[in-house]
Formats: sequence, structure tokens, C-alpha cells
Amino acid sequence: MTSTDNSIRHSKHSIPTDILDDLCSRFIINLPPEDRGNLVRICFQIELAHWFYLDYYCTDESNRLNPCGIRDFAAHIFQHVPQLREHIRNLDEVLVNWREYKQTVPTYGAILLDSDLTHVLLVQSYWTKASWGFPKGKVNEDEEPWKCAARE
Repeated sequence: MTSTDNSIRHSKHSIPTDILDDLCSRFIINLPPEDRGNLVRICFQIELAHWFYLDYYCTDESNRLNPCGIRDFAAHIFQHVPQLREHIRNLDEVLVNWREYKQTVPTYGAILLDSDLTHVLLVQSYWTKASWGFPKGKVNEDEEPWKCAARE
């Protein structure tokens, strides 16, 4: 058993089970059959669930939940979903593979100006707080670049 596997098995969930149930039903267990065995596709869904968790659960003061990084969040999901448990010992490798693939996916965005053309919208990088740029996002499978830019 690896230290990753051991620490996850012996740690108590800091994310309550009912919240994990909600997140998994929204983002994980209803994946199309062709994506269920693809850990990279599952990681994209885990990323969406992570953003949802941060945006909706961690900002609700009544929940008293602390934000966590994607690695800890993924560990909770992998431990919570029976079909993913067998991969928990390889979680770090799964996340590395996902990140490597993710870097190959093109991004599209837009420069947004106010009507007077005097102000521009910039967004702060989640990973590098000193980095600012124009809003953009990863293109979805079979999505037109202009639709991706408009969505973002």
C-alpha cells in the first residue's frame, strides 16, 4: 500500500458524505457509458465537480467547509465512488496523465471591453495568483472555437 493509499484510507472525509453524494450524482455517475472507463474523462468531470464544490459549498458559511485542492478533492471522489476505488493507489499517476492531456487541449477566449472602450476584463489565474489574462476556456469535444470563446 502506498502512502497515498494509506493516508486516504485512514483519513476521515473532510467533505461530508451527503455532499459527495450530491457532487457524484451531478458530475460522475451519470457519465455516458463510453466515458465511464476513461480516467482522463472522469478527471475532467471531477474538475467540474471541484469548481462546483468551491463555488457553491465552500462559499456557503452554514456548511463550514474548507476549500481543498484538486488532488485532495479527487482523492475524496475516488474513495467515495466504488468503481474508482481500485484506482486510488494510482491517483497521482492518473492526475499526471490528466494534466498532461489537458495541456494539449486548445483554449479559446475573448477580449471583453466596456462600451466606452476604456476598461477591459481580466481574470486572475487560479494556479498562479500573480498571473492575469483574458477569459478563456478549454474547447469541448466537437465544439466550434467561436462557441467555446462565447461560452467562456
